[in-house]
Amino acid sequence: MTLPTRRYAAFLFDMDGTILTSIASAERTWSAWAIAHGLDVATFLPTIHGVRTVETIRHLGLPGVDPEVEAAAITAAEMDDVDDIEPIAGAAAFLKALPADRWTIVTSAPRALAERRLGAAGIPVPDRFIAAEDVANGKPAPDCFLLAAERLGVASADCLVFEDAAAGIAAADAAGSDVLVITATHGAGHAVAPERYAAPNYDRLSVMIDDDGLRLVEKT
Repeated sequence: MTLPTRRYAAFLFDMDGTILTSIASAERTWSAWAIAHGLDVATFLPTIHGVRTVETIRHLGLPGVDPEVEAAAITAAEMDDVDDIEPIAGAAAFLKALPADRWTIVTSAPRALAERRLGAAGIPVPDRFIAAEDVANGKPAPDCFLLAAERLGVASADCLVFEDAAAGIAAADAAGSDVLVITATHGAGHAVAPERYAAPNYDRLSVMIDDDGLRLVEKT
């Protein structure tokens, strides 16, 4: 585990794969959709993570497919499939320890789905959180993290972003934020670049809070 040593004005958290795991739910829904549209499931599934649903579909360029209509249907199906969603280890306690005005969630999921998944995982919905419909350009564009920092009244360069997916990491980099990669849902062969801060989950993470900001520390 490699942690940053500086203090930050705020922490920004991706949701899926970062503070909760919804991979099984998402992949069940997307697998059924992919089969219905003649896609190779094994090749297609890795492309869905960290990106807005409508952009995933739009990128495919399938003839006769309305990305907005299909995205709405997929979201509805995902909202009905939350039974095995659970928090990443230690996430709930870690978030609870943070001052309410010093953190928020920045997700590519639509707001209604995000609230449903957070409820299923037992994680509170923070103030000023950013969902898919809040920005014109989703991850890997930096818009979502820039907006989150603005809503919290801090500079994006003074934020630490917690992420798990390549699109989110790229978005945070573009916003000028530092990134801590949470690897809890990374499978075999998914290596984190050695120059990146990384942690497997939140079990051994704690935070020091003072007037100068938030600083991550490893529990002893």
